[in-house]
Amino acid sequence: MNGSGEHEDRTRGRLATLLAEVSTEALGTVGGRVGGVYLRTDTPGLLRLAVIAGLPKQLFRPWWRLHADRPFPVADSYRLGVQVVLPDATETMRRYPQFAAGLPFQFGSMYLPVVGETTTFGVLVVLHPAAPDAVAGLPDRDRVAQLAEDLGADLRELAGGDESAIVWEGEPMNVRPPSAARPERGRVGRFTWDPAGGTVTPDARLRAMLALPAGEDVPDVPTGPGVRDAPDGPGGNVRAEAFADAVAPGEARRFLGALRDTGAGRPPALPLRLHAGDGSPRWVELWAAETERPSAPEAAAPGPEAGLPPDPGRAGGCLRAEGGAASPPAAPAPPPASARTAASAASGDRTAGAGGGPGPGVHGLVVDPGRDAMGDSAADLLPGGVFCLDRTGLVRYVNPPAARLLGPAREELLGRPLWEPMPWWSRSPCDDHLRAALLSPEPVHFQVRRPDDRGRDSPAPSGEGDGGWLALSVYPGPDLLTCTVAPVRRLETPEPDEVEPTGPRLSRLRDDTAAPPGGAAVTAPFYRPIALAIALTDAVTARQVSAVVMRELLPAFGGRRLAIYLLQERHLYLAWESGFPQGFLAPFDGVGLDARLPGVETLTSGRPQFYESMDQLTAAYPGMPVDAHEGSRAFLPLIASGRPVGSCILGFERSRSFSTEERTVLTALAGLIAHAMERAQRYDSEAALARGLQQALLPRRLTEHPHVETAGRYLPGTEGMDVGGDWYDAVEAGDGLALVIGDVQGHGVQAAATMGQLRSAVRAFALSDQPADLVLSGTNRLLIDLDPGQFASCCYVRLDPVTGLACFARAGHLPPLLRAPDGRTRVLDLPGGVVLGVDPHARYPMTELHIEYDAVLALYTDGLVERPGADIDDGITALRVALARAGALPGRRGGRSLSGTADRLTANARHSADRPDDVALLLAARRERPRAGRR
Repeated sequence: MNGSGEHEDRTRGRLATLLAEVSTEALGTVGGRVGGVYLRTDTPGLLRLAVIAGLPKQLFRPWWRLHADRPFPVADSYRLGVQVVLPDATETMRRYPQFAAGLPFQFGSMYLPVVGETTTFGVLVVLHPAAPDAVAGLPDRDRVAQLAEDLGADLRELAGGDESAIVWEGEPMNVRPPSAARPERGRVGRFTWDPAGGTVTPDARLRAMLALPAGEDVPDVPTGPGVRDAPDGPGGNVRAEAFADAVAPGEARRFLGALRDTGAGRPPALPLRLHAGDGSPRWVELWAAETERPSAPEAAAPGPEAGLPPDPGRAGGCLRAEGGAASPPAAPAPPPASARTAASAASGDRTAGAGGGPGPGVHGLVVDPGRDAMGDSAADLLPGGVFCLDRTGLVRYVNPPAARLLGPAREELLGRPLWEPMPWWSRSPCDDHLRAALLSPEPVHFQVRRPDDRGRDSPAPSGEGDGGWLALSVYPGPDLLTCTVAPVRRLETPEPDEVEPTGPRLSRLRDDTAAPPGGAAVTAPFYRPIALAIALTDAVTARQVSAVVMRELLPAFGGRRLAIYLLQERHLYLAWESGFPQGFLAPFDGVGLDARLPGVETLTSGRPQFYESMDQLTAAYPGMPVDAHEGSRAFLPLIASGRPVGSCILGFERSRSFSTEERTVLTALAGLIAHAMERAQRYDSEAALARGLQQALLPRRLTEHPHVETAGRYLPGTEGMDVGGDWYDAVEAGDGLALVIGDVQGHGVQAAATMGQLRSAVRAFALSDQPADLVLSGTNRLLIDLDPGQFASCCYVRLDPVTGLACFARAGHLPPLLRAPDGRTRVLDLPGGVVLGVDPHARYPMTELHIEYDAVLALYTDGLVERPGADIDDGITALRVALARAGALPGRRGGRSLSGTADRLTANARHSADRPDDVALLLAARRERPRAGRR
């Protein structure tokens, strides 16, 4: 490896260390649940999550990448260089509804920019329990702000003067957060029994463990052949009977018997499992002093960390010797029969020499694994399924019933991320429930059908419920998630009308979702917010936004009725209705903001209104007409960035309650809808302006020539900004006629304005009867001078109506089509130059062709032949065939007017509801007898 490569590796390693340290320190500083750092990437404006602590990275995958222009707190902090503090879910929902809709949980958050000398490296993020207000979190914010400042200084130093080198391109690192409480450490002590004197000599650690009176023992006894295990001093020995009572008060006789048997050469085959006075387990290992010990490497072999091997019921449950005491990484475990030498090595036992020298009497170890082991042993005996996860998703404990219900064996689960042996945990609905448990303090309850290894629904184990449905509860803690799992027993089948969502995060099943046994409603995660947010990004008109709300929002809550009102000049006008009786909402259309109506007052007050029954609604607004006598209603204000947009009404067929979580989510979604509606209103205004501008710039009628018939058609797009820069024209050019078609990139007012400038420039060149190649060259230079960065395609044809000579020049435009009088139609594959507006020195070759009488020349833009996912050549071929079949001109058999041919060629595009781009078409034909041109 070369030096630069080694330096890069060290830099990346140091960067990873810095990010991990600051994330965990930030969590410890504020008692947070999740911490992380976003860093910039090589792609301008794109941030990537570099490290996350306290949440499995798999559950945060939708937020791994984030654009700096998105309406999210991370993006604002990075782009504006400011701190963003959101003390609770309400403030998050008010300021960042899209973010709140994706994570509708009760938590607060902080976002602090990590700043360099000349740039912002990224953002430090901390999610913490909700605070009563922003003022209460000021001290914490100051401490986290200092961490962000220190991280910025460290990154500047790491960059070594090149701050652009600090970027992150890979997946995020997952870091285990600091433990909220120091785990109880296991303890190991050793002793020697002298059969002749009947006394036991414990070491200092064992004496402290058993609370024996202090003696003249030394912490570590010298080792080697012939060296005694403990000194003979006053108070250094304990009578065997007293020692047995201290180790296991209720099992002293059993312990003494094992001592005597070991001294007689009959040591127990397995470690003794005894119990202390408080009932906690203790393990005792005995061996005769004359027994030769294995060498050190062999002694360490049984344990994965030079400690005791893990118990099958625990992950990483080995006892590691740290500073002379055993420390359980996850939880301590009882030593197996072969663990004598490993346990001795773990405790630092050096009773015999490295070569295995003998010693007198009986040697022993006492292992106190701590209270965790006692709790796990008790949980193993429970009839219900119990398992535990840490905050990175690793399975730390699972009892036998849980393993049986979940599917994989305990050995396959322990110490692994939950979704490795069970991939269905990383998909909906389970992943959303785990996010809820990790981010909010309340337990989460849900039901799920366990799939088999091939992803299909799996039947339950024999005698374990029905159909593979499992009921799970997740109880969040500071370090662990404790989960219970039980089979879903068959329930009585309720009436269909009785199956209504009644608690938080409930929704009706979709038709393609399997129902639980008995037809009971399933507690499905509320994944609709993300689906709604994604769908709204594609909706650009008020009607499209309303349709998305109808499709995504109502099914999530079992709603049947929807009305959306938009504010205009201090009046609310009905923009969308569905499910209400015909004509019922007409009297409310155009009501003023002074009307006492729930749909008005929810907007003027900015607060949502929820009525769990129609009686509640009529009591609050006596005399107001209602559309039903039974049901419930939700009135939501549509407010975008503090600006009132309108109000939204949701109607439900039956009376129902609205949980706190449902109210939070609905209010957040209302903000999301408001932003989409505001964007739609801006679009409508700009589209109307662009349409007016374009209609003014397109030719009202084409220039007429007695020997040329022309017809033109223009259709705007139906998606997005539906006014583009397509145009066509027919201009007098000396004694000939110039035919022009072009397409300016983009849509909207700018494209329409550029199109008008180009049309004027081409007309000016054509009227001076410039050659076709010079017309395009001059237009190209003019476009570059007027608007650098804007470009357009164009095809220019100068036709001599008398001789039929046509001179063609193309600038990146699609090839023309020519239909001969006999119906044969071909693509004119003519040479051309680059699009206009790119190269000021571009040249545009000119091609001359002869156009027969009654032949039809077709110029068109890509909107007529291009479809998403299809080859544009196929579209050109389809247009060629359609032109061939369109029929001959009048005067010939089956002939039709050129205008009729244009209508026929654009019929499919005109009737299509999905037209992603605008369409322009110009047809021209020579006529032998003089004929008035027409459009």
